[in-house]
Amino acid sequence: MKKGRSNIILTGYMGSGKSSAGRLLSKKLKMSFADTDTLIEESQGRSIPQIFGEDGEVYFRSCEHELLKKLAQDEDIKDTVIATGGGIVMDERNRGLLRSLGTVVYLRADAGTLYQRVINDNGRPLLDTDDKFQRIKDMLSVRGPVYEECADIVVDTDVLDKEAVVNCVISAWERRFSDL
Repeated sequence: MKKGRSNIILTGYMGSGKSSAGRLLSKKLKMSFADTDTLIEESQGRSIPQIFGEDGEVYFRSCEHELLKKLAQDEDIKDTVIATGGGIVMDERNRGLLRSLGTVVYLRADAGTLYQRVINDNGRPLLDTDDKFQRIKDMLSVRGPVYEECADIVVDTDVLDKEAVVNCVISAWERRFSDL
């Protein structure tokens, strides 16, 4: 097995379930769990909304890239479920780093589902707008194809609860390794 391929990297738009499903997935598979947003908050000593508010999205994306580089270079990162920030795939340099870390899983949901999941969440700087639904549709139209291009596995989460999402990921991940 290729170095680092025992990791599962969860990608997808905000509200797709990367963090919540990721924690459950790591427990079920007896793997470690890491969340790139949490790691950035810890290293910066402030929340993602504070980072966006004080230094902007470009700075945050540079923090994401630097963190991903460190994770990809760390030989000890194995048997880990890694939940990523929703925009991490938009930096082309990150796509190869994600793939080098492990199996990339895109948790896909449509704009309506995502909107329902994040409508009352004010901790998402990119949705600080009067028309959250339109913003989600616009961003998803750009990001969706990139998530798909980067993914080894795609799991549709629209009608699935967290447990079902995790079971789908495990099943697809096990099939993937039985085919290698």
